[in-house]
Amino acid sequence: MELRRREVLVAGTLLAAAIRFPAFAQSAPALPRQHAERIARLIAAMSVEEKLGQMTQVAGGRQVALNSRLDAAALDRVRAGRIGSFLHVAGGEPLRELQRVAVEESPHGIPLLFAMDVVHGYRTIFPVPLALAASFDPAVAEEAARVAAIEAAVSGLHWTFAPMIDIARDARWGRVVEGAGEDPYLGARIAVAQVQGFQTADLAGRDAVLACAKHLGAYGAGMGGRDYDTADVSERTLREVYLQPFRAVAAAGVGTMMTAFNDLAGVPTTGNADLVRGILRDEWNYQGLVVSDWNAVSELIDHGAASTPAEAAALALRASVDMDMTSDTYAEHLGTALANDPTLLPLVDQAVGRILATKARLGLFDDPYRFGDAVRERTVLGSADHRAKARRAAERSLVLLRNEGGVLPLTAGARVALVGALADDARSTLGSWKARGVQEDSVTLRTAMGDVTYAPGVAPRSDDEAGIPAAVTAAQNADVVVLVLGEDFDHSGEARSRADITLPGPQMALIAALREVGKPIVVVLMNGRPLALEAALDGIPAVLETWFAGNEAGPAIADALYGRVNPAGRLPMGMPRTSGQLPLFYAHPPTGRPANPDLAVDSARYHDTDIGPLFAFGHGLGYASFTYADLALDTHLDGQKARYTVGCTITNDGRVAGDEVVQLYIRAPAAGLARPERELRGFVRVPLDSGQTRRVSFTLTSDQFAHWDDDGWQVAPGRVDLMIGASSADIRLTGALAVPQAYALPADAVAGAALATPVTVS
Repeated sequence: MELRRREVLVAGTLLAAAIRFPAFAQSAPALPRQHAERIARLIAAMSVEEKLGQMTQVAGGRQVALNSRLDAAALDRVRAGRIGSFLHVAGGEPLRELQRVAVEESPHGIPLLFAMDVVHGYRTIFPVPLALAASFDPAVAEEAARVAAIEAAVSGLHWTFAPMIDIARDARWGRVVEGAGEDPYLGARIAVAQVQGFQTADLAGRDAVLACAKHLGAYGAGMGGRDYDTADVSERTLREVYLQPFRAVAAAGVGTMMTAFNDLAGVPTTGNADLVRGILRDEWNYQGLVVSDWNAVSELIDHGAASTPAEAAALALRASVDMDMTSDTYAEHLGTALANDPTLLPLVDQAVGRILATKARLGLFDDPYRFGDAVRERTVLGSADHRAKARRAAERSLVLLRNEGGVLPLTAGARVALVGALADDARSTLGSWKARGVQEDSVTLRTAMGDVTYAPGVAPRSDDEAGIPAAVTAAQNADVVVLVLGEDFDHSGEARSRADITLPGPQMALIAALREVGKPIVVVLMNGRPLALEAALDGIPAVLETWFAGNEAGPAIADALYGRVNPAGRLPMGMPRTSGQLPLFYAHPPTGRPANPDLAVDSARYHDTDIGPLFAFGHGLGYASFTYADLALDTHLDGQKARYTVGCTITNDGRVAGDEVVQLYIRAPAAGLARPERELRGFVRVPLDSGQTRRVSFTLTSDQFAHWDDDGWQVAPGRVDLMIGASSADIRLTGALAVPQAYALPADAVAGAALATPVTVS
């Protein structure tokens, strides 16, 4: 893919540049004039070295040892104005002192930015992001981010490197655990909710922290599911799929973005001027702070895109990367590049202006000590209220994949054998990004299940099968076996790609032994990615996907098993049958020879496995059943565009109350193109009492049917198919609407999956 080349335009005056910077997005409020003028004065007064210092973020510690590098040398750099931000730091008291050095002892008194990876909780740990997406409830994702922001802010932090909003269609990639899965519409809605939770409506308000949308580009499209590897996608796929969540959060006012480690069609993202300065800055008018990923500026040399550190620094600057995370390439080598090419200096001033505007919007120039409260820190972290919210999030993230014969919920008097090392693994409940979470705060399933027989069986990271006989004995003496399978926390996450995503360790041997006992088996999955489990789950009547569900994992899972909670989550990624099917996604274009069950017919399928995923995107069951009826469509023309209201009724015809996740899919053909067979364009989680009926209405606009071509966003005229159902593979109602005429959208349009679909439930 080759993006169209664009000229780099440089602002003329420092004041004009400074006034331009603060509008992080088109929807964000302008920076007050007094702050813009202060920024202009600072830029005029700062030396080149001080400017490069503002563009430099250094590690104040390690993830496992925060603040451990805040030594005398680091403080001297702060006093000299040679650091703009620290990461891997935390704590109200130590960060207040560090900030004091910056504002009282440095030449211009510019406050520091303190940052950390607060991904799904700070001390109170919520379900991992993939699990939050499985709730199909943006309010859950927003609440998780709000709690994380409160705990981070009282601990002195200004900035979190979250949410990760990369679309991922290959579960071999370990970082799928950090995102919202395979679909750009779901990903955009969850991303916007997380940004709102972190930042609130006012970044200068109480307990708001900067969000960081990462990783700009197509990081989730790395070849073979390998972390950091090249992505080679068409511009159409880039625009329609991978950039859609970024467009949505840019419009929603996300304060910062981070570039990806990998290259996109041969151009490393951290040095990709077409992507960052072109699309992000010029097309979308995004003027928030852009930061590199860890050491990514210096790694431009490893990519082969630069031959010296000075070249790497210049390449990243031209691309519009404002801040260099940890590599010190800006601090140590950008000066050389400036000496060789003075025309780079206005770009430095632009970058510094955006960094200072970010600090101003956080209120740090007005009160550099407004973050961090040692007294509140002792009472807020891990509070009862926060844990209650974490438990609710865990409950809403559970996905019941299979329940043949009504094995679940368990009866109160049943003798249960709980088997599997993960059932008592408190560390794995936290996932791979645990911030300040500690495993002692987590309640495991073994603890929550209470008076049951427990046998560890085997562990995912061991070849030891010695525990299998005891597990068999426990099963023989039980009425039902609850078998906990999956990965531990360190099987997924950054740099945790896996070629084989079947069950690790001797878990298959444990399953085989328990099958021989002949008792009903309920599998509880704990994992950070969809696993390839067709063989493992063969003949298993009940399967509950629980992910890594945070501090309250055990009670939430136990309540679902016993029916005190009715699970209603849905899969944000389809689950493959085998690893060899990957990448796999539901929104696939039709082929000239569609997959055919008859192997004698030449078609787009594998001969050695069944067609499609084991469990499809959007799939999930519960203890109630629902019927869909009365599809209706109203069309309202508005010039060349149109607005459509699509409605249906949902009835709970089961015996218990439950939630149904109603999903709206479209197919929007365009002449000359093979468009996806279906694309999600709306969803809502609807609570229904037994026997209750409610009406659900989605409001679409024709902009949501747009596709990308060489001339930009285009809406094609003609028929658009509508599909409403319980998953991408369980469509209950179908219909069609008509787009009256073709039209083009402007380059900065929020279109396609980036646009939210309003939903009403009556």
